[in-house]
Amino acid sequence: MLYLLVFAIPLLFAYFLTPSLGQLAQRWGFMDWPREPRHLHAGPTPRLGGLALFLSLLLGVGLTFVLPVERRDPMELARLGGLLLGATIVFLVGLYDDRRELSPGSQLAAQFLGATVAMGSGILITEISAPSGELISFPLWFSVLFTYFWLMGMMNTLNWLDGVDGLATGVSGIAAILFFIHALNLGQTSIALLPLALAGACLGFLPHNFSPARVFMGTAGSLFLGFTLGSLSIIGGAKAATALLVLGIPILDVAWQILFRLRHGRSPFLGDRGHLHHRLLDMGFSPRRVLLFFYLFALLFGGLALLLPSGIYKLYALLILGGMTLAVLLFASRNPPKG
Repeated sequence: MLYLLVFAIPLLFAYFLTPSLGQLAQRWGFMDWPREPRHLHAGPTPRLGGLALFLSLLLGVGLTFVLPVERRDPMELARLGGLLLGATIVFLVGLYDDRRELSPGSQLAAQFLGATVAMGSGILITEISAPSGELISFPLWFSVLFTYFWLMGMMNTLNWLDGVDGLATGVSGIAAILFFIHALNLGQTSIALLPLALAGACLGFLPHNFSPARVFMGTAGSLFLGFTLGSLSIIGGAKAATALLVLGIPILDVAWQILFRLRHGRSPFLGDRGHLHHRLLDMGFSPRRVLLFFYLFALLFGGLALLLPSGIYKLYALLILGGMTLAVLLFASRNPPKG
């Protein structure tokens, strides 16, 4: 019953709240007007959906304080506070961007601040498992740099993934469900409730965001999801491999785009239709087939992260995923982006 409530209440809250937020977005000016070739929608679309995701997660987390939940880690509440405060920072800055459009530098500064708050609460990558199964501990300076790279990378990955209706929302929901199962397998009952609430929020919002979307999550939603998933992959430990496998294609696509733009003398933050999901659309894939492609890969390799024993087998899975993704990117890159 505990798990059902923490999942179902954010789901229902997001589902029923989103239409009202779509109406408020029109009144308050939170509208996405198609201006560039990479914008796929034909008319103005509300982009206040990130608020539904944010409030639904807060509701789910609040339930964990009302319901009987055993917390064994003395640092858990501190990390939870850092997660919520950092998420609030990046969400509010993203919300401002949805209304006024900030520069890439301002967005990066907000991401840096959010990541700093998270680390200050103890959300820090201090060790990883080697393929042999041995734990490799990091010195503090490397842990800090690695955590900045991880959290800011996750935020930008989800932000750039949000280019096809329902793509970022659905992949985030899949990742959250797999994080929940992984935490349960590790015996982290209270921590498992956090991704479960996030999964409920994503799945409640998805029907309104699925192609063709009636409401967008906006920068606020994508930065919030990236920060929250990145933090949840650290809290409790041992979930980085799961995150890499679930989000492997989007992560490699971001790296590919950064290198491609730098190679052609362009800013890596200058948007275009070079992302894999855009190229697949340009090759004739329907938006729903693009979603199916990303969803299936996330489920397949995320499931492998749960089924495979830790160590060398997960490394093999990562290498296979990387090879398959690079092959798809090379194939898709034969068609130059249209904008």
